[in-house]
Amino acid sequence: MVLRESPFTNRFLSGLYSLGQYLLFPSYWATDCLLDLRETTAEQQQNRCRPCPLRALVTGPLLLLLLLLSMPVALLGLLLWLPLQAARRPFAYKHTAPSRHPEPWELPGTGKAFSFVSANVCLLPDGLAKNSNLGQMKQRVARIGQRLTQGEASASLASPRSSQFDREEGAGPGEISASFPPDVDFLCLQEVFDQQAGARLCQLLSPFYEHIVYDVGTYGLNGCCTLKVLNSGLFLASHYPVLAAQYHCYPNGIREDALSAKGLLSVQVQLGEAQGQRIVGYLNCTHLHAPAGYSTCYGAHAQIRFDQLTMGLSWVQLFQDAHAQQGDIVAFDVFCGDFNFDNCSSGDKLEQTHNIFRQYQDPCRVGPRQDKPWAIGTLLNYLEIYEEAVSTPEKLKRTLEQEEGRRKYLACPILQDGCPDPSAAGSPWEGRRIDYILYREHPAPISLTTEVEKFSFITQLAGCSDHVAVGLRLLLNPAPQ
Repeated sequence: MVLRESPFTNRFLSGLYSLGQYLLFPSYWATDCLLDLRETTAEQQQNRCRPCPLRALVTGPLLLLLLLLSMPVALLGLLLWLPLQAARRPFAYKHTAPSRHPEPWELPGTGKAFSFVSANVCLLPDGLAKNSNLGQMKQRVARIGQRLTQGEASASLASPRSSQFDREEGAGPGEISASFPPDVDFLCLQEVFDQQAGARLCQLLSPFYEHIVYDVGTYGLNGCCTLKVLNSGLFLASHYPVLAAQYHCYPNGIREDALSAKGLLSVQVQLGEAQGQRIVGYLNCTHLHAPAGYSTCYGAHAQIRFDQLTMGLSWVQLFQDAHAQQGDIVAFDVFCGDFNFDNCSSGDKLEQTHNIFRQYQDPCRVGPRQDKPWAIGTLLNYLEIYEEAVSTPEKLKRTLEQEEGRRKYLACPILQDGCPDPSAAGSPWEGRRIDYILYREHPAPISLTTEVEKFSFITQLAGCSDHVAVGLRLLLNPAPQ
């Protein structure tokens, strides 16, 4: 798709779209505020000291009245908003001039390292975020943006980085880190569902990332079998030029997941050139179907995720076939995101054997139901995210370094009906690792060897999300002739 900044081809259509959103906003705001009356565990603790029992009793009816009164205006806005989805490209693109430019890679020559981060940031409207024991979306997006850019700001002042990490001889590449790496080349986020949050995050990151793809997904009934009221939540920022981007919506979401346009975002980036040929990389970011609680039909949700991975692999191949040029050197091909299944739960055994793990390599995985000794879970126990032991990045890091801390503060494995199964994992206990960064090598005119320098479990988003971010650093070298 053409990488223009606006999702629309002209300002008139963009203006009509904005008008439709303004007409829908009063009903949207009232609904969100009604859902936001539910308290997080932190708010419950705070209100014990300052009780306010009349808040819901007084505010609730007023919000309900506003919702009813705004319905005619919302209906008018819906009639304007829905048809415009057919003219909207399913993502927005921002291109800015950053404070520093990455050096283009030239081959044959020395090797080069690339750093990737994937994180579920749970930026939903406040009322929906309460389902994950989170709220205060505006405050959280500001903190998330600040934490994501701290490493970038320090990297701009640092000396040139070494191509190797210092680590003990014989140690694995895994680590638990309290901060994001200072040199993240590609940032892939999930659950940036709220449009205002996405725009604010784009504003905060654009001084550091020249290329940003955001507001990804379709709305309404355009290209989907069910009404979509939320986008895909996918968000991608890159230091390197984006050559092409494409989004596909998963057609098989059910229940509450069917209201969001979850799908796959595929991006081709240019990294440099070798003997007149392009050096490119591929990034594929996704968010799979989420479990719907404990249910005897949990296996149906597993099948949905399995089918989504199958569709994703097919779309990846079609995208790469469509945008490849003869002689391209593919430096990396990364598939990442929130997969919503782990490699230790008996309830996720179907997804654990998917073909994606034969096409792509998981640095944390030995095989089905077996991870590397240094791998830990990435899904937190959402009811415990405000406890003192996990309240800051440093405290969360120290807690997760201990098996006792992981048992208490990470979500435990699940059975085939979706029920918790604390006894399923062995020792050391790891928890549910549902956030992945996979990679694969491609044959090319100039062969490259790929080495995993570091895989990080990053606690920097403590208090801002119910997920632990993950980071991957790949070192690519020309293969010896």
